[in-house]
Amino acid sequence: MNPPTPEGWPRLPLADWSDTRDTLQLYTQVVGKIRLANEPFANHWWNVPLYVYARGLTTSPMPHPTGSVFQIDFDLIDHRLEIATVSGARRSFPLEPRPVADFYATVVGLLDDLGVPTAIWPMPVEIPGAVLPFSEDRVHASDDADAVRRFWLALVEIERVLKVFRSGFVGKASPIHLFWGGLDLAHTRFSGRTAP
Repeated sequence: MNPPTPEGWPRLPLADWSDTRDTLQLYTQVVGKIRLANEPFANHWWNVPLYVYARGLTTSPMPHPTGSVFQIDFDLIDHRLEIATVSGARRSFPLEPRPVADFYATVVGLLDDLGVPTAIWPMPVEIPGAVLPFSEDRVHASDDADAVRRFWLALVEIERVLKVFRSGFVGKASPIHLFWGGLDLAHTRFSGRTAP
């Protein structure tokens, strides 16, 4: 594993992990669309992003119309995808080099097995030139676990900075969350003023 920079930020040159980044973005879109399909709408689309947590990225608990409340986690320490329900059922599989089509099929199968089947629109969004549905994408299959972990550690550091930045603001502010469309960690503060 590459050591962090002296400032504590992990090294993450894009050229070293661009294929893995593209695959990870598509994996997060599969999981994010599952959250979109199950969460009630919230203003500013705050019902769709993923969140940084102590082991990676999470959907947080999601209601299901006919099954248990459930959660999907990218555990980026053990490098696994974990799905758990509040009834105690769990399923997981390793994050390893696998085509997006296989990732999608595995996730859909585990959701069915857990009694929380979820249909999603299987097309990637916000990715220029993306034309293959998840179920047919055998192109994106890269996985550099170390780079993915460093990406997550960078998100941890960015979230820390954004929390400090937000702390003195008394107005309305968004959670700090990862929008999976652009793989973008975002935070919004609202001044209360309307645009001219």
